[in-house]
Amino acid sequence: MKTFPLTLQQTEELARKFPTPFHLYDESAIRNNARRLTKAFSVFPGFREFFAVKAAPNPFLLKILASEGFGADCSSLAELRLCEAVGLSGDRVMFTSNETPDAEFRAARQLGAIINLDDITHIDALVAATGSMPGTICFRYNPGPLKAGNAIIGHPEEAKYGLTRDQLFAAYARARELGVKTFGLHTMVVSNELDEQYHIETARMLFELVVDIQDRLGIRISFINTGGGIGIPYRPEQKAVDYETIARGARKLYDQIIVPAGLDPLAYNMECGRAITGPYGWLVTRAIRRKETYRSYVGVDASMANLMRPGLYGAYHHITVLGKEKAPVTHTCDVVGSLCENCDKFAIQRTLPEIAMGDLLVIHDTGAHGHAMGYNYNGKTRSAELLLRPDGSVIQIRRAETLHDLFATLDLGSVSSFR
Repeated sequence: MKTFPLTLQQTEELARKFPTPFHLYDESAIRNNARRLTKAFSVFPGFREFFAVKAAPNPFLLKILASEGFGADCSSLAELRLCEAVGLSGDRVMFTSNETPDAEFRAARQLGAIINLDDITHIDALVAATGSMPGTICFRYNPGPLKAGNAIIGHPEEAKYGLTRDQLFAAYARARELGVKTFGLHTMVVSNELDEQYHIETARMLFELVVDIQDRLGIRISFINTGGGIGIPYRPEQKAVDYETIARGARKLYDQIIVPAGLDPLAYNMECGRAITGPYGWLVTRAIRRKETYRSYVGVDASMANLMRPGLYGAYHHITVLGKEKAPVTHTCDVVGSLCENCDKFAIQRTLPEIAMGDLLVIHDTGAHGHAMGYNYNGKTRSAELLLRPDGSVIQIRRAETLHDLFATLDLGSVSSFR
């Protein structure tokens, strides 16, 4: 069963103040999850989770996670600015970008972030943009066909990210020549992966590479980052990843590979986003139209502007009809939005309880890559974000967009004089 922290009555009361659609996040659940992760991986020296800001770029959520000891992983100037706004800087920020503009390199240096370079040519680009190399640098490794990817992220050899193995060794040698003293090693070869053993084997790959770098170059890697590929059970029948299983398995390999090589302590980092906030966010929307043609359709007031994943790559998100959790599931329908795109669907041929117009639907597991991926196609405005506090109160942490926001970059006043 998928759960939602509010009753139908509470949600209707909330919707009177904040009209649907809206995203809701559960602060207590996010905090508890953060503590479970930290406790599990505390078996490693210097463990730190750098929350992937792209998953849920809201300063309120970042501040919650920062208070739990998390850092932040950024991929853009906007994400760096959000970190700065909540007081995250220095080695609590990792900047992992690709095809990076000079201005973003400069902003990352100004914030003191750990810069994770995506290509060997970025060494000279970073020096040209900022005048020097920082004292600490990290490189992103792409193992190519040596390690399989999965359906979401694809095959590593087809990905635009990271350095090849040969490039990696050359990059470390070049960075040392330029005065770098502290080195990190990063990879992310999978996304939304529920198999604990896959994550353990990713750690093995990095541990073995750390030893090879030491043996070939005499460079000691100070930290590794295994990426943010831990998945969440979007489907009710799926099993959640056990953090402790990954931590125990990876720690065993650490003791077998890193300790005998004399490379202990080696800090262990990750950059999960989806696994941290994903299960603890929901998109609440209202049924507003029904259509019967070759299929049965239920139209809601949300659209791909609010949740892109199902339409973008067919991702499954569970749907609950509030107040009908125990009602028989007898109605097969497509749950759709109002965009002028046939892929604007939250569910295809999903069997649900009979839905009446006005019913509230909860779309589960939207706490990561939900609101964050929203856009304004068809002139749709993005929804509000709300936070359920530990005391049961709900606050708005992002207001809904208006047409004024949408048109703010247009000079509508001069249209009439345009020839």
